[in-house]
Amino acid sequence: MSTAICFVITFSVAFVSALILTPLASGLARRLGVAAIPGGRRHHNRPVPKLGSIALYLAFMAAVVVAQFLPVERFDSKEVIRLFGLVLGGTVLFVAGLIDDVRELGAIPQFLAQIAACGIAMSCLIIIEYVNNPFTGQWTPQFPLWLTLLLTTFWLMGMTNTVNWLDGLDGLAAGVTAIMAAVLFINAAFRLDPSQTSVSLLPLALLGAVLGFLPYNFHPARVFIGGGAPWLGFTLGALAIIGGAKVAAVLLAMGAPILDVAWQIVRRLRSGRNPTKGDRGHLHYRLLDMGISHRTIVLVYYAFCAFFGALTLVVSSRLFKLVTFGVMAMIVMGAMAWLSRPQAHISKKQSEKSD
Repeated sequence: MSTAICFVITFSVAFVSALILTPLASGLARRLGVAAIPGGRRHHNRPVPKLGSIALYLAFMAAVVVAQFLPVERFDSKEVIRLFGLVLGGTVLFVAGLIDDVRELGAIPQFLAQIAACGIAMSCLIIIEYVNNPFTGQWTPQFPLWLTLLLTTFWLMGMTNTVNWLDGLDGLAAGVTAIMAAVLFINAAFRLDPSQTSVSLLPLALLGAVLGFLPYNFHPARVFIGGGAPWLGFTLGALAIIGGAKVAAVLLAMGAPILDVAWQIVRRLRSGRNPTKGDRGHLHYRLLDMGISHRTIVLVYYAFCAFFGALTLVVSSRLFKLVTFGVMAMIVMGAMAWLSRPQAHISKKQSEKSD
């Protein structure tokens, strides 16, 4: 069996499973009364069923299981251990998300679930042990254990919450996740030497699952991811480590959402508010309040992430990537500062609304 056929099988299992399971998950949510009610930050005008994460999770898992039986080369003797950490850690967040959809967990239980997922991942060798110095092009010496654990936790928690906070407009989090999964797949399958074919099947499974879900989630959404957004972020962050340590690639491609999260945390802390308490301060909400259409904002995000994701694949200079990230950071921060002016486009009362 050729490698191309293995790719097709993995993608197809995930894609078709998500296409079939998403309407079923939506129907289950309707029967259980698990829906997002209009109001607060939400712009939809009718209750929208949640529990879309069930379809995403099951489609991804089905493809991952199938991928383990495909005849592809496996170079990493620790691959099974890392896969176990990815699946088990992700399952913890998936279950926590389901509970949150039904009972609305508080910030502390969600934080503890994220810490548990990170601990499981790190205990299964999903860790950042060293990085490539962009100024010398050489790998740094292996980090001491405490720094490895600190950096890995910071990365996984950051990605978990970045995707979670990005899930504010229909199709936004799912589409950006698909783009990043595609970047990780291409890197592992075609750019690493030797190609990590078996590892590349994991982001390919995530790509198929999200693309099968996206037709139901794109504006106007018929189903929401719900509490599954943290699971998507965790899975993406873990795959960045597993798939050739492409943390820098994800950092550049998802620079805008990551910087937006950092901006919101600082803004809320400066105003004496809980940084985990949602509001309409996010970039995508501010653009929406300016009158820009829902779909336009989402498509611009797609284009932005896809451009920088492609850049990481075609440009090898890490110093160039670092400079590019710095320029992008100045642009995004400048836009956030302009949109945050006192006379800006949303009222203080509206900006403080939360779910």
